[in-house]
Amino acid sequence: MPGRMSTDEGVDTATHAIPDTARAGRFSLTMSWWGVCSALFYIFLGASLSVAYGSVNTIIAMVLSVITYGLINGVLSRYAIKTGLSVALISRVLFGKVGALVATAIFSLTAMYYAIFEGSVIATAANKVTGLSYFVAAVIVVVYSVPLVLGSVQNFLDKLNGVLLPFYLLGLGAAVTFTIVKYGWSGDWATFVPKGGAPSWGWLHAYVGYMGVWVLMMFTVDFARFGARKHAGYHRWFNFGMPFYLVTLLLSGLVGIFLINAGGVATVSETGVVDQLIVVLGGVPALLFIWVTQTRINSANYYLATVNMQAFFDRAARIKLAKGIWAVVVGTVVLIMMSLTDVFSYLLLALNYQGIFVTAWVAVAMVHILSGTYKRLVGDEVDHDRVPAVNPAGLGAWVVGAGLGLVMTLTGFGADWAPLATVVISAGLYAALLPRARSQWFTTSTLEPAVQPTVV
Repeated sequence: MPGRMSTDEGVDTATHAIPDTARAGRFSLTMSWWGVCSALFYIFLGASLSVAYGSVNTIIAMVLSVITYGLINGVLSRYAIKTGLSVALISRVLFGKVGALVATAIFSLTAMYYAIFEGSVIATAANKVTGLSYFVAAVIVVVYSVPLVLGSVQNFLDKLNGVLLPFYLLGLGAAVTFTIVKYGWSGDWATFVPKGGAPSWGWLHAYVGYMGVWVLMMFTVDFARFGARKHAGYHRWFNFGMPFYLVTLLLSGLVGIFLINAGGVATVSETGVVDQLIVVLGGVPALLFIWVTQTRINSANYYLATVNMQAFFDRAARIKLAKGIWAVVVGTVVLIMMSLTDVFSYLLLALNYQGIFVTAWVAVAMVHILSGTYKRLVGDEVDHDRVPAVNPAGLGAWVVGAGLGLVMTLTGFGADWAPLATVVISAGLYAALLPRARSQWFTTSTLEPAVQPTVV
């Protein structure tokens, strides 16, 4: 969680830009952000893709993804630090008031779905190790997770993530070491080929698989906006850059490939990864490792789900409630969804569809930031209050690109390439429309009714 804002600012971080006087320290923001790197999902993703496309193709995709994520998030983090804007506020500029509501809702739901997914991993592990019922474990996970997003414990959370980071890295090392002790060492894990051989262009298939986690680009924006301008270079190249993704995507993915292949697991599920950790580490150590990893990532999931839900209802229905109340709402929804059966399968399906909208958002945002059109038409200062109902260029590019991706996914025609096609179409269409843009597409002379700020 980003460092706590001073209440003297009287600013609601969900609906206003972060002023320079309320930015977080470099170490505080680093520890908050690096909590995102420890999700078991990244271990699961690397293992799953290797089973489908082979280890070599997956490793190539990891390396390419580290480069892609580092470059894109370098641009997004610099822009967020410069403007102090969140995904919700940037979306108002890109799409207008109407489109921004949809983008904000999708982001909140996506973060909430990840909270459900990762919380379910902890509850499943607790059930397997301690015999505690899954529902009771789920209640415990939600009850201790909700307070982590409240302003009064933000500084504590920075320190918590800092303390837990070494334990996460030690846990990864222990998992690899004990796997070697149990099964022995063989370099075959790095050259594994699926039965029947790897498909053509397997590395590109695996790369597209990693595009399904481009929601991290939106995560970046909502965290980076708390960074101080004087630390912009550090945040761009290190905190939100390639070093972070070397750990998040490459290191975690390599561990996933090794664990699955060394253990001879033919199919992959996140519960399968949990089972493998319990086998090699032992019940209690595995549960502690899983608690460390999932608690760190869920602090970000709950925070982003909460502030974007708050921003959505503030703008859409003028419902103004404190962040703590929205955190409880998020926790309630998460608990209900965690309690449903077959949670992993339907959440992954939902994330696949939401990922289409996310990749389209990233494509439009990148073209917008790099083009310089806004500065030419409006000026240096970004106005997120005086915006039209619809920005035809941004909303059009987003809807057309995402629409094409959804059609490809639903019909199965080129479904494997849907995220890539979405990015190309959204970016290309927005770039083609920008030379014809008018200032009225981005800003108007009409200011929305004043919103009473909520102190958080």
